[in-house]
Amino acid sequence: MNNALKELSDCGDFGSLESELRALCSGFGPVSRMDVLPMVDAGKRKAVCLLRLNSSEQEQNLMTQLGAVRLGEDLCVVVDLRVPERAQA
Repeated sequence: MNNALKELSDCGDFGSLESELRALCSGFGPVSRMDVLPMVDAGKRKAVCLLRLNSSEQEQNLMTQLGAVRLGEDLCVVVDLRVPERAQA
């Protein structure tokens, strides 16, 4: 996983993850669509992030730099999320 995406793992909630991911992706061009979906895989919290930029060239740059994959018309990034502090106790 890309280092920039690893840093997103520190987001404790989906709202902050969406804000951080939008800021990260905006460096490649305007984000025209973003959906952040919760997921649990083998007991681990994850987020499936589907997004689109304004052009295929911008999307290709994001795929190359961040390791996103194409899923239909969207780009897809899966982020492992840390367990919130209160849930660890």
